Amino acid sequence: MKLIFTDLDGSLLDHHSYSFSPAAALLKELERQHIPVIPVTSKTCAEVLSLRDTLANTHPFIVENGAAIYLRKEYFPLAPQDCTKIGNYWCIRNSQPRSHWQALLAKEGGPFADEYQTFDSICANQGLEGLAALTGLSIHQATLAQQREFSEPIQWLGTQERKNQFIAQLTEAGATLLQGGRFLTLGGNTDKGRALLQLKALYHQQLGVCQSLAIGDSGNDVSMLEIADSALIIKSQNHPAPRLQRTDNLYMSTATGPQGWAEGVTAWLTNNP
Repeated sequence: MKLIFTDLDGSLLDHHSYSFSPAAALLKELERQHIPVIPVTSKTCAEVLSLRDTLANTHPFIVENGAAIYLRKEYFPLAPQDCTKIGNYWCIRNSQPRSHWQALLAKEGGPFADEYQTFDSICANQGLEGLAALTGLSIHQATLAQQREFSEPIQWLGTQERKNQFIAQLTEAGATLLQGGRFLTLGGNTDKGRALLQLKALYHQQLGVCQSLAIGDSGNDVSMLEIADSALIIKSQNHPAPRLQRTDNLYMSTATGPQGWAEGVTAWLTNNP
């Protein structure tokens, strides 16, 4: 069985327009071949649920950089261990709640107070309109992005040197900070790679041996790009490609965003019939 674990922004979704249209035909073909496309993202559960309707995707998904895994209750024959029932979904939680990390930031981030802003502070000062303007999202999409459960996105405003000091101080206090394509995300000791392994183990346990492809374009994707059976790095116009230690089963797109996604996935399928 093949599994595709994919980052969204800058990978399956265009960095600016959030469109996936260049990959739409391939997504339909993957569904026809019963190859799950599994979002692995810094986005919230609310954002992914909305997007999955557009993508016609009913597979499990990983949110907030590995902080939680969601899957429909009927997806596997047996319920996963250590999960929580939320509506029609099972949720596997890997992190403390957002409020914990907000409190830690308030305590430890004082010396840097004028050098960053968070999604929460932007909404408090500028409303959802301010968050929408910053992210390029619609008001509705910004509302979904603000429904975070396990982490707090940060826009850094200061120098790189001060950013390094900020990260070191928060890390010393017990937080994990991951740099995505746009924002620094503060949360628990989770990452996309460990969540990928958790979910892959569930597939293996309930459906048999799986072959995995991880797809991403930025620093917070490195953990899953390193750990999957194969990796596809999507070229970005906005930042350098993430550096990996692996050299085997590694693909790099020449196109950006969803066009590069379709290019790379097609190459992987060709080499792994």
